Order: sequence, then structure tokens, then C-alpha cells
Amino acid sequence: MKLDALERGRRATITSVDWDAIAPDEGKRLRALGLDEGARTAIAHRGVFGGRDPIAVMVGRMTIAIRRVHAAAMVVEPA
Repeated sequence: MKLDALERGRRATITSVDWDAIAPDEGKRLRALGLDEGARTAIAHRGVFGGRDPIAVMVGRMTIAIRRVHAAAMVVEPA
């Protein structure tokens, strides 16, 4: 299942990331924030307009806003 399809509030672990689908500088930023294989995450909120961007993702004690296209590049396994 892709991270962008995860239900709000449900915990999951990132099992893989399609780094080729993400620009190199954006991928570097996501890795620095802890969004990489093995990270435990959950969807906190979704945007309300159009494409429902951005998506607020919890990683540890942080909440990070990411684009839906970035979430779609991440495969997760629900907990």
C-alpha cells in the first residue's frame, strides 16, 4: 500500500521508497527528516483543496508536511 492511501491515524512502517520518482534535492530533505525505509509513520491530516495536498505525516514526535506525490512514492506496511 502507498503512504498516500493510508487511512488517517493508522500507523505504518515504510518498507520501500521509489527515490527515482522524487527529485534528488527533495529526496535528500525527506531522508534528513527521517522519511526513509524502516521509519514508523502515520497520516495526521490531509489538505482540503483539489489534490488534497499537502499531507501531514507523523514521524516520531515530528509532524512533517509532504506533497502527495512524495507519499505516493513510499510503500508502507500497516501496523
